[in-house]
Amino acid sequence: MTWQNEQFLEVLRCPVLVVGVGGIGCELLKNLALTGFSNIEIIDLDTIDVSNLNRQFLFRREHVGRPKAVIAAEAVRSIVPNVKIVCYHDSVLKEGYGVDFFQKFTVVLSALDNIAARNHINRLCLAARVPLIESGSSGYLGHASLPCLFHIFVRPIIRDYTECYECNPKTVQKTYPGCTIRNTPSEHIHCIVWAKHLFNQLFGEPDDEDEVSPDLTDEENLEGPSVNNDGKNGNVAFNTEQNDADDSFLHGDSSGNRISTRKLAVENGYDPKILFRKFFHNDINYLLSMTNLWKQRRKPFPLDWDNLPNEIASSSSNEPNAELWTVLQCKDEFEKAVAILSKRIKDGSVLSWDKDDEPAMRFVAACANLRAHIFSIPLRTLFDIKSMAGNIIPAIATTNAIVAGMIVTEALKIFIKPKPNPRGKILIEEVPCKPNQHCYVCSERREITLKLNVKLTTVQSLENKFLKGILHMVAPDVMIYLTGNIVISSEEGETKAISERILEKVGVVHGCILECDDFLQRLELRIRIEHTNELRVDEFVIAMDTDATATNGQEDGEQGNRIKRPLSEATDDECSPAKIRKSDGETNL
Repeated sequence: MTWQNEQFLEVLRCPVLVVGVGGIGCELLKNLALTGFSNIEIIDLDTIDVSNLNRQFLFRREHVGRPKAVIAAEAVRSIVPNVKIVCYHDSVLKEGYGVDFFQKFTVVLSALDNIAARNHINRLCLAARVPLIESGSSGYLGHASLPCLFHIFVRPIIRDYTECYECNPKTVQKTYPGCTIRNTPSEHIHCIVWAKHLFNQLFGEPDDEDEVSPDLTDEENLEGPSVNNDGKNGNVAFNTEQNDADDSFLHGDSSGNRISTRKLAVENGYDPKILFRKFFHNDINYLLSMTNLWKQRRKPFPLDWDNLPNEIASSSSNEPNAELWTVLQCKDEFEKAVAILSKRIKDGSVLSWDKDDEPAMRFVAACANLRAHIFSIPLRTLFDIKSMAGNIIPAIATTNAIVAGMIVTEALKIFIKPKPNPRGKILIEEVPCKPNQHCYVCSERREITLKLNVKLTTVQSLENKFLKGILHMVAPDVMIYLTGNIVISSEEGETKAISERILEKVGVVHGCILECDDFLQRLELRIRIEHTNELRVDEFVIAMDTDATATNGQEDGEQGNRIKRPLSEATDDECSPAKIRKSDGETNL
């Protein structure tokens, strides 16, 4: 190309960072080297999987299990020997890759596949004032957040000139209530989620949120079986008081005490028949005893190990794939999978579910279909269940190649001109959008209104489920604006004493203003608290379009006069919810 003269190639020696070496990242890395970029750094935490080989063409079968960043660097050096590539087999979320790290690059090129990491990179690039090229693809369509040709997007993000990655809210991944999964599934996806939870309970890392036994606290079951006095229903197998003589050891010890699902399996040698009876017979009988659940629903029916149908139900007979298992075949697949998976477990070890692990996949498919049959839900094929269980989005190699080419084109524009092309005539129809004035990440006024139930939500939930889980902060510090009391601290142990306390009890009440900052992301944010009894525990609603920032009767310049201090050092009078409400009322919130 005529523009590849020595003078321009000298410009391309500036350092660039590629984050993510997957389908797009492999194509991008190759394109950068062939274009003339000669100083490249790459970072990726993943290792190469067999399923990557059909679209990530820098990798070969002998590379399976090795770090993507290392192998990608070696492959590109074999194509362009003179290129300088520094690789990091690490997580970009770690503290070592902060603003100072990003400031040394001329441009950052993102080829990530998850929102949390994208948000993190977006914030660091904004703080470092380094241009970021954001991209993505999804089958043939790609992301639709920015209208462009081919339904593929490549977005330049430059502070004060274009909107950032978080200016427009992203679609939240759908979740399902635990009581629906455990008690009243109505769709096949509910059964698949339950089956994946069962895999974790038997073979993986047990988690309270992965419980599969009947949920005794279901609000619909007002007249159902009572819960034990402790009110707990964690990772346990319940004694359902069946008449059968051998049911006692299926759900608990001889005294009727509850035992964990894993312990139940281990003590019985992972006997498939015992496990089958527990999950698909006894637990279903227990659900049937929760009579209120079935007043307006079709009742489930327990399965008998020795008497299962060997034909496709009429509701499932229209499936186009002829390899739809019968219920009897599902039992056989369950039995074989349990035998294989139980042999993999060594003392204290756990398994991790992977859609490409055939026994693990067949276990989930068999369990999901067995549960679906119990609740009169049409069965699905192994292929369908794999797509749903693995959240698989078809990856098209040609789409990735187009996107990677567009990324390099946008990157060249950063080097050619300090601003994006105002006409936007290279592959896209529109100029980059201006920053969203209400964006809580890149706007001048970083403020949101948070609706929640302060009478039910704890400090720990606010930190883990909202600040880290929803806002994707890494190390947040939170202070009550009016009192200067620290509610959440990134310093280990500083606020541990109040982490389990209800927000209202520590002074976080209706009308309260919280000041949050994340030193690692250089993100400062003000949160207005709006209490509502309509929300349940750990439910959060964000309203970003707020009025002018309140100062609680102080000018912005007075902020530095307030001293941050742990809540444990505050007086009882300062922590009083009544006093805080009164003070907040004087600020005309």
